[in-house]
Amino acid sequence: MTSFLQYCVNTLGYLRLMTVSDLIDIAILSFLFYKCIGIFQRTNAAKVAKALLLIIVAMWISYQFNLNAISFILNKAVELGLLALVVIFQPEIRRFLERIGSNNVSRISRFFRNETPVSDVEEAIQETVEAYGEMSKNRVGALMVFERETNLSNIISSGTPFQSTVTSELLKNIFYPNAPLHDGAVVVRQGKIAAAACMLPMSESMNLSKDLGMRHRAGLGMSERSDAVVAIVSEETGAISVVVNGNLRRHLSPETLGRILRNELLPREESASGKRCRPSLPFWKGRGGES
Repeated sequence: MTSFLQYCVNTLGYLRLMTVSDLIDIAILSFLFYKCIGIFQRTNAAKVAKALLLIIVAMWISYQFNLNAISFILNKAVELGLLALVVIFQPEIRRFLERIGSNNVSRISRFFRNETPVSDVEEAIQETVEAYGEMSKNRVGALMVFERETNLSNIISSGTPFQSTVTSELLKNIFYPNAPLHDGAVVVRQGKIAAAACMLPMSESMNLSKDLGMRHRAGLGMSERSDAVVAIVSEETGAISVVVNGNLRRHLSPETLGRILRNELLPREESASGKRCRPSLPFWKGRGGES
């Protein structure tokens, strides 16, 4: 007990001696560690992280017991392993930097945003749920991306530009088999269709189920690189799925789809005037297995 109290006293003494630079270093490292944990949880990096933890523990034990041979081998392995880690984690590092860059730009852009009535988003959700219910029954494949904070102008520019209200009939026509725009994704921005037939990045995860087709892999890839909400209808089974923050929920009813979209896309607080509204991006309007 005495040793523990002494440890606490020493720790408090050290904290008093810390400079502002030390605190900034700790804050930055904590932020990076928090972000990396989110990446690790969705990739094979978690297994590598556990292996690294074991190596660190082994190095500490070898140091404490003066195991010189083991300590020498582990030190050399760590020196050579730093370069290997950059190669192994290259996809995760790229996604991490993409998310950081996109989110920071999105936060800065808030100063230039107008207000878009929530009624536009609510109407888009209702029409999407109606269309997905019918397409699910008829096993018509569909893939929709709802933009949130992360700007998707690069995705929008890969497809055919649209400036249209979201309607059930329009969605069914777009995704009708053999229709000109049925391949690719529809991107919804501010409650309006911004583009159709958009190309999405594929997920690079090696842990995906083999029965997931191109639409699901594209939806996961989009969610891994942004905060967008992705809604999918399987062409083979008619199952409805939603991807949020890299997490896939499958075999949903249209009602459940509607609840998820409302929870993720609608603001949770009302403005002082009593009329709910959400931010828009007026300066960023773009030009345009189981699948």
